[in-house]
Amino acid sequence: QCQLSGVWRNDQDSLMEISVLRDNGDFQGQYLTRVTLARGCAQISPLRGAQQQLGEEGWPTFAFTVRWDKFSNATTAFVGQCFVDAGGKEMLSTTWLLREAVGSLEEDWKATR
Repeated sequence: QCQLSGVWRNDQDSLMEISVLRDNGDFQGQYLTRVTLARGCAQISPLRGAQQQLGEEGWPTFAFTVRWDKFSNATTAFVGQCFVDAGGKEMLSTTWLLREAVGSLEEDWKATR
């Protein structure tokens, strides 16, 4: 079974720490993106999310948001699933959307990556 709580490193060397899951699947933690490290601004940003509760077996799905604290006007939403590979290594497979603030409705087209 895949355990979502703990420290995770992604392919770009960003770090994420997820606290122990609550009984209802809610969790919180912190995210340190490599982008902030490259700019010399290593700020930790808060994250909050929820895991779909499963029985003893299965690969749980989850979603969380990161509010980039003090260095960006953006919010990112992640959705994914936790797996264990053939060697026993836990992995998260995720997709994300980043939304930056823009000054007008006319600029809305360029706000999401």
